[in-house]
Amino acid sequence: MDEEYDVIVLGTGLKECILSGLLSVDGLKVLHMDRNDYYGGESTSLNLIQLWKRFRGDDKPPAHLGASRDYNVDMIPKFMMANGTLVRVLIHTDVTKYLSFKAVDGSYVFNKGKVHKVPATDMEALKSPLMGLFEKRRARKFFIYVQNYNESDPKTHEGLDLTRVTTKELISKYGLDDNTIDFIGHALALHRDDRYLNEPALDTVKRMKLYAESLARFQGGSPYIYPLYGLGELPQAFARLSAVYGGTYMLNKPECKVEFDMEGKACGVTSEGETAKCKKVVCDPSYLPNKVRKVGKVARAIAIMSHPIPNTDESHSVQVILPQKQLGRKSDMYLFCCSYSHNVAPKGKFIAFVSCEAETDNPELELKPGVDLLGPVDEIFFETYDRYEPVNEPTLDNCFVSTSYDPTTHFESTVMDVLAMYTSITGKTLDLSVDLSAASAAEEY
Repeated sequence: MDEEYDVIVLGTGLKECILSGLLSVDGLKVLHMDRNDYYGGESTSLNLIQLWKRFRGDDKPPAHLGASRDYNVDMIPKFMMANGTLVRVLIHTDVTKYLSFKAVDGSYVFNKGKVHKVPATDMEALKSPLMGLFEKRRARKFFIYVQNYNESDPKTHEGLDLTRVTTKELISKYGLDDNTIDFIGHALALHRDDRYLNEPALDTVKRMKLYAESLARFQGGSPYIYPLYGLGELPQAFARLSAVYGGTYMLNKPECKVEFDMEGKACGVTSEGETAKCKKVVCDPSYLPNKVRKVGKVARAIAIMSHPIPNTDESHSVQVILPQKQLGRKSDMYLFCCSYSHNVAPKGKFIAFVSCEAETDNPELELKPGVDLLGPVDEIFFETYDRYEPVNEPTLDNCFVSTSYDPTTHFESTVMDVLAMYTSITGKTLDLSVDLSAASAAEEY
């Protein structure tokens, strides 16, 4: 412990593990510690016995649910965009060799009380029951504009500067109705609330293009992929990467107290009476509670079921987005379902999550619109957790604190936080211009 490190990383959540991997590849001397005796922190995966212990105390899981070891229940369940930033990070770091992925069956949206498949292309828009005939034609024109849009080719802009035109102004040019705008903004562009309508349209167009490109990669039913055995595999894969490049790991280290010098800069971490010195500390909010502020609360339900979610074409893995306007809320609700097809449950069992930004103190009532879509459940658990973001200035104290996980069921916002932290720590921008099609890992997907 008495060595000096460039960076000490505290907590083995996904964000912290990605960073320790990236920093180790950069040649920095990294020590990674966790007070827990398992990987993953808040984003860990639990077997059935661990899940029961967390939510039901000393009760034992019923035998009819199957073997405990056959379950890998993600505590922060998220799908990856097949063409998204996290996949680029995985390929850039070659972490794909430790993981196997499988496409997710379906992407759906809740509209007027029903679940519909999300149309992502002009051809799908023409078939969708979400819109009437004339609306389909208008939507198709808008999709073609987005598909053809190229930031560096003004000919494709049709005279519009999307850094200035708001999303609302762009969409109104095509005369689309509120329901269509709802699924475009929330189920394709994956905005969490309606603030995007008054922001520059470029971001929404880029998000829609990412969705369509991700969908095209597998010609499947959704733009998402998900690792076999659940997301708990990801922190461990990045931990292996860090170890290959000389990173040191210590689990089950109690307390992990950050030490500061006379100027208030982090200079080491003490655990069990020993101090490891360092230049910088990276951690999740729980390790430096006096440097973060609460920014919200997430409500979620975890359900074990013996069937797929109704009205999703028997999909074994699926995301359903419930836009805020459809529920009379301030932000969206998310439904995530996975099953034995991704090796996260025994044969015939499905695991579903309903999550949202908590707007009341009653998660069961608040999550009801999403839970009602599940059909009969074998078991269901409810909980809330607080979300935090850093308020410190890393240039003054050398502390780099991650933001808590949001309730979305996709990874793009999580990875943006990681990349911003990487730049803040190293002063460099991670080059993610990898050729996804030529990537050696592509066949694993």
